[in-house]
Amino acid sequence: MNGAESLVRTLVAGNVDVCFANPGTSEMHFVAALDRVEGMRCVLGLFEGVVTGAADGYFRMRNRPASTLLHLGPGLANGLANLHNAKKANSGIVNIVGQHATYHIDYNAPLTSDIEGLARPMSAWLRTSPDAQSVAKDGAAAIAAARHAQIATLILPADTAWNEADGIAAVPQDAQRASYSREAVEAAARVLRTGEPTLLLMTGGALTERGLALASRIAGKTGCKVMGQTYNPKMARGRGRFAIDRIPYVIEQALPSLKDFRHIVLVEANDPVAFFAYPDKPSLLKPEGCEVHRMTDQGEHSVAALEALAGVLGAKAADAQPQQLVELVQPTGALTHAAIAMAIALAIPENAIVVDESITTGRGFFPPTAASAPHDWLQNMGGSIGFSTPVATGAAVACPDRKVICMVGDGSAMYTLQSLWTQARENLDVTTIVFANRNYQILKGEFAGVGAGEMGARALDMLSIDRPTLDWCALAKGMGVPARSVTTAEDFAAALAQAVAEPGPKLIEVVM
Repeated sequence: MNGAESLVRTLVAGNVDVCFANPGTSEMHFVAALDRVEGMRCVLGLFEGVVTGAADGYFRMRNRPASTLLHLGPGLANGLANLHNAKKANSGIVNIVGQHATYHIDYNAPLTSDIEGLARPMSAWLRTSPDAQSVAKDGAAAIAAARHAQIATLILPADTAWNEADGIAAVPQDAQRASYSREAVEAAARVLRTGEPTLLLMTGGALTERGLALASRIAGKTGCKVMGQTYNPKMARGRGRFAIDRIPYVIEQALPSLKDFRHIVLVEANDPVAFFAYPDKPSLLKPEGCEVHRMTDQGEHSVAALEALAGVLGAKAADAQPQQLVELVQPTGALTHAAIAMAIALAIPENAIVVDESITTGRGFFPPTAASAPHDWLQNMGGSIGFSTPVATGAAVACPDRKVICMVGDGSAMYTLQSLWTQARENLDVTTIVFANRNYQILKGEFAGVGAGEMGARALDMLSIDRPTLDWCALAKGMGVPARSVTTAEDFAAALAQAVAEPGPKLIEVVM
């Protein structure tokens, strides 16, 4: 057994049984091991950003890591943007990167680079295996790290992969970690009992169906407001679930939504800050004098903490207030943002997964989709563009029995277009909705927001996607995905209904 085979067998034994891969020469012994060892599903991506983004989506839906396989420093560099998004989402990934043979590195061949230097900013755990006998043990340590919702990067020199190894290694047992702080829960209860305007700001594990139900009881008992961060890794939504607002992205909308609060209790969430700095606008979104209290941090058991908080406060199911949901009506006429939102809300099937990178078009989607069938909603935590189609791919691999709906702008979709090919090859049940406004519309708003002045012809040209116009039906067909283009609300609703009813990948271009 060589080092590569010892690693693959260690991965499978450690319950890491999916490998999203884009290999090269230095990884060929790992590819051969994948061929020999039963139990590992190999999913090819034609660009490394698809590979790393798919691993992010897989973890969000399965709560256990997949592995990646990337080729040397340049391959890792191509995947870094979606590793950044995965890090911000606290997604666990066993990120395997090939390296030149140890004796070859000093010759400075064209692909030689500082792989550890490239990997370090995105990796909570990082190691280069020094020899074949170390590979399985290092792989087991990487699995243990990734299980704790971290990116673990294992760099595998080619000779450590092809030389003889000792065997597989057992994954170290998880150290016992505190579920939550009882003192922090009691402090939160004291704040909520004051009757002063208080925001319960939640993300992460708190946004499960159970966590939201507990928050609803707490809000009904104390009068506090419950909100989510602007962006969240996964949120349970739909009929029968407590629907909450998110902090608006636009500062001029966020400030008034938070202005009355005297306290903010954080449940895994971060102190609310603006996405970017703008001249003469604040970075902190909370009002002056507002006190922030952390109840749980990432990695703690937020649902258990909310259970305890509800118990301390005496909040019961009967305290939850009924919610008034938007009435869903079949849209007609022009493809306005409201009509699009209504069509999507009506089309979301039971237990669907919605991956949202709709940016400007999708800012108004939350109110109507609260009345949809129960579903999970995934967002871009890191802000690096090209997140949605790879994450949808990984989510579909993780949950083959659930429909995945991916919403993305045309500019964003071009970053990781190759995801469609993987979806076709694996016959994944993903419906991709491309909002084709033929602009980087969000950047036009940002141009004004930062006070960059009057937009001239050259500036406008850099923010427009035309000359030539992207043909999304042709692009999808070239990747093996059936597609259709729609220009009215009726056509969009019909296309969505058909895509949801039929298994397999589909693309709908919404011409705006």
